[in-house]
Amino acid sequence: MTYSTLLTALDNGILTITINRPDKMNALNKDVFTDLNNIITEIESNEAVKSVIITGAGSKAFVAGADISEFETLDKNDAIALAVRGQDIFARIENCPKPIVAAVNGFALGGGCELAMACHFRLASDNAKFGQPEVNLGLIPGYGGTQRLVHLIGKGKATELLISAQLIDANEAKQLGLVNYVTTPETLLEETRKILDIINTKAPLAIAGCIKAVNSVYNETVDGYEVEISEFGNAFATHDMKEGTTAFLEKRKPKFTGG
Repeated sequence: MTYSTLLTALDNGILTITINRPDKMNALNKDVFTDLNNIITEIESNEAVKSVIITGAGSKAFVAGADISEFETLDKNDAIALAVRGQDIFARIENCPKPIVAAVNGFALGGGCELAMACHFRLASDNAKFGQPEVNLGLIPGYGGTQRLVHLIGKGKATELLISAQLIDANEAKQLGLVNYVTTPETLLEETRKILDIINTKAPLAIAGCIKAVNSVYNETVDGYEVEISEFGNAFATHDMKEGTTAFLEKRKPKFTGG
């Protein structure tokens, strides 16, 4: 499948998705959302894809925010529909059973920060800047930013950043737990791939179970401990569990097949 706003490259099980609107600082518009929604379906169905990197084209921005030019004609109902669609697509990223990692190069502001937070974890280049500056426009985040920022860095600091519109750099983002690693711009994708190369050697269904259980921590409608019990039990019914335990006892590396 081809995408009008995304570049894709699949190498050794890692699909790299590059949001490709560098002239607009990779701002999120309706076409980007359509492409993201479609590519998540491809990720879920394509067995050759084991894990995913999302990044932005160029050196200036991961995603510098939403495309504000699309906001001019929206009324309240239009805005609600836009937020619902954005949240639905970002929730698909968050709940994807395959790891999706953000490689943040440059600005990750507004919807860009929200997209990065929807990924399972984040790496950032040392020139990255994060923020939710929507209050400067008389708005608030609409794609899950008020919720995920609190989950990731805590209520006090999240509230401060949301209502002050202040930006933070990559090192502060790491200190706060918003990103896992800080690299140079030149090594960002290489370092992200190194982590995914390790993850890709693990049992795919066990990875999916971990993602589901971790996400249940923030879902008030389910008991996360019960999700863990269920996923633990499900793992025992897989070929990969048998392979993993046998390989351990035989002191060899396991060969997981995702079954």
